[in-house]
Amino acid sequence: MATQRYSVTPHPIETILTWVKSGEIAIPEIQRPFVWDTSKVRNLLDSLYQGYPVGYLITWRNPTVKLKDGTLSAGKRILIDGQQRVTALMAALLGREVLTKDYETVRIRIAFHPQEERFEVSNPAIRKDVAWLPDIAEVFEPTTSLFQLVSDYCAKNPGVSQDAVFTTIEKLRKIINNHVGVIELAGDLDIETVTEIFIRVNSAGMELSQADFAMSKIAVNETYGGNLLRRAIDYFCHLAVAPEFLETIEKNDKEFASSEFFHQMRWLRDVNDDLYDPTYTDMLRVAFTSEFKRGRLQDLVALLSGRNFETKEYEEAIAEESFRRLKKGILAFINQTHFERFTMILRSAGFVTSDVIGGHNAINFAYILYLRGRAEGMPPADLERLVRRWYAMSVLRGRYTSSPDSAFDFDIRQIEERGLASYCESVIENELPDSFWTGMLPQLMDTSSAQSPYFLAYQAAQVKLGDKGFLSRDITVRDLLMNRSDVHHVYPKNYLKAQGFSRGRYNQIANFVLAQSEINIAIGDKPPQRYFEELVEQCSGGKKKYGGITDMSELRANLRMHSLPESLLDGEIPPYYEFLERRRSLMAQKIKTWFESL
Repeated sequence: MATQRYSVTPHPIETILTWVKSGEIAIPEIQRPFVWDTSKVRNLLDSLYQGYPVGYLITWRNPTVKLKDGTLSAGKRILIDGQQRVTALMAALLGREVLTKDYETVRIRIAFHPQEERFEVSNPAIRKDVAWLPDIAEVFEPTTSLFQLVSDYCAKNPGVSQDAVFTTIEKLRKIINNHVGVIELAGDLDIETVTEIFIRVNSAGMELSQADFAMSKIAVNETYGGNLLRRAIDYFCHLAVAPEFLETIEKNDKEFASSEFFHQMRWLRDVNDDLYDPTYTDMLRVAFTSEFKRGRLQDLVALLSGRNFETKEYEEAIAEESFRRLKKGILAFINQTHFERFTMILRSAGFVTSDVIGGHNAINFAYILYLRGRAEGMPPADLERLVRRWYAMSVLRGRYTSSPDSAFDFDIRQIEERGLASYCESVIENELPDSFWTGMLPQLMDTSSAQSPYFLAYQAAQVKLGDKGFLSRDITVRDLLMNRSDVHHVYPKNYLKAQGFSRGRYNQIANFVLAQSEINIAIGDKPPQRYFEELVEQCSGGKKKYGGITDMSELRANLRMHSLPESLLDGEIPPYYEFLERRRSLMAQKIKTWFESL
């Protein structure tokens, strides 16, 4: 029979909140985004009021580490599962501000109706309605007189029983006496087991879970500056989205404002570029993999705990060195020269806006390659070419879309063993043989997702190759992406719907071109036969209906830019499926031309 490796103890909510405030439980502070919506906070409070269970919290004490003098340390608890619930309680009951996913600082106010014993998210109408207490945090203020609160409420609501209101608000106040089960994992569990538990209980999935776990691990460490490092990661992510937050840091966090991290990230004050707004997961991945030559974030957690992979014991010297190296990796990540040159490389490949960037893992590994190449003194032109080509290959082959930990780990170890340039070039050659462009890619492009990596790469190709918008004489695809563009259906959507085609068929990416809105509107639902005839007339002195092109050779060149068969101008309008097949091949050839230009 398996030995139970944990204990379960009920604790009042009040005790848990006290632990968090005093630092007994490590939870990343308010700089971390709070991802619950307000209705979930309301439902949590209602469950507590009704006396329903609200799930367990899972904590784990830092592993016992051997100190330099031979003694053993006993660490604080790390909150492994339940961060959102605890943050919700602190926000609603204690009036703490939280940071949203968009890095806006907000107060979550939950209102309570004593007569109906009902909770709601506070809003202007509720705040005007005297039957509601608009913010229950007031009820939990230590200085609040319950008698005075009830008297004031009853004065505004004549005819309401004072005793009934008193009883209801007393019941509300007592929810902090409700018990929550705290599962404490055994202190002698190894990092791998705790990580596995963490992954299993956290529905957000492996990638986020391991980064969350690592952030908790960093936040709890004061000996080697983990608490400052954690703020550096959070603040950089915040500033990348909201540069104006810099003044708030200067004003409210003097300790951090005097640190080398803050000095290194001040450049973000004047940046309004959203091409690559990293999350803390992105920063940890890049800093860890580039600096430690490993790809699994659970290894980072182990190393920060002082894990000796050979002896399986925990040593302070390893923890100290791991924090030093992670700090070095984070400083390299946030360095202005590194970050701006790297994003410049992405732009030089045609990826000019965040709209043509898919998932971040391909970017993250490309940044790792850039940092490694710089550290090795690779000639800048060679490094730029390598990064562009690797990123494009990663996007086209979906190299990091599943199991990024394993893919990162494999690639970085191979680079270490075989050398950066030789390994990367051999992978690119193997992943993108001639048969990929002629056989596989056209098949992969049989999709209706405008966010498919193939359509994103195609748009980047059009930018890089200087293409004009569909039927545009002067406006480029770059202009359209940077400002405003329409995705136009070559065979118009309603024209195809009338023929019985489903959404998945008429929205094929091989039926998409980027066009100015006015051109898209002018074409409308006209059959392709008709508007291509009118285009030919436009180039023969006829009325200008679609854009400003009036020269036939220029019109043919525009169709070639958009991988469209020139025969469309000769009255040869093939059946829709034939058109799609022909265009996929032409689009694949364009992407190949683009890749070879990188």
